[in-house]
Amino acid sequence: MKRDERRQQIIDLLVENGVVDLEELGLRFDVSKMTIHRDLDELEAAGLLRKVRGGATIEAGMQFESDFRLRERQGGQGKERMAEQALTLVEPGMTVMVNDGSMAAVLGKLLPSKKPLTVITNNAAIMEALKFENGIDLIALGGEYSAKYNGYFGVLAEQNLTSLRADIAFLSSPAVSGTQVFHMDADVVRVKKAMLGAAVKTCLLVNHTRFDRVALHVLADLEDFDWVITDQVPESAIAEHLSSAGIQLTIARSPEAT
Repeated sequence: MKRDERRQQIIDLLVENGVVDLEELGLRFDVSKMTIHRDLDELEAAGLLRKVRGGATIEAGMQFESDFRLRERQGGQGKERMAEQALTLVEPGMTVMVNDGSMAAVLGKLLPSKKPLTVITNNAAIMEALKFENGIDLIALGGEYSAKYNGYFGVLAEQNLTSLRADIAFLSSPAVSGTQVFHMDADVVRVKKAMLGAAVKTCLLVNHTRFDRVALHVLADLEDFDWVITDQVPESAIAEHLSSAGIQLTIARSPEAT
């Protein structure tokens, strides 16, 4: 098996399982541990994974988030349910703001069903999906493009947001602990905070697996959001803590479960 093919299969395994084991990879591909170490080192250098003891993961860490191209392949059904739930908050004629991220990208592609709309976004996937849609006035925030997040950030994006206002902003996060919302990248945090300040109403979209996690930067408090949508009820201790803090979660259930 060629090196590139082996590395692609490692990525596929990570997308499927979230983690891979060094010894198991060596046995699977019939190569030495050193070869697998080199594969993981180069994939880590490309920002596609982070090495952990005995293997690697694409799960978010204190200062790590996996590449957009990998995240968009994960948790498809949960993202679709959350996007459908978020869509119920949108009415024709609104100005809607949507941040970066694979979860937000799923929502962005559904927005034409509520047109006419004005959509403000720094999410390149949403820009691509909506650029030819009649009935959608697309305001694409400029800035410095990040391939990792597939979005635009930096001073230009932040400045543009100071002169814009929206009826509702949809934000996402890779980490929530207690009632605090986190992100590992300072540039991303600044744009998200600017969106929070530019909208009349705000909604957080967060996968249930992202609760009880922290990242480097505090983004906001759950109380800052009018709605918090997740794909299923988090662990009982987490749910009880949020309830006692007055945080109400909106659970995006599948149609057959309602």
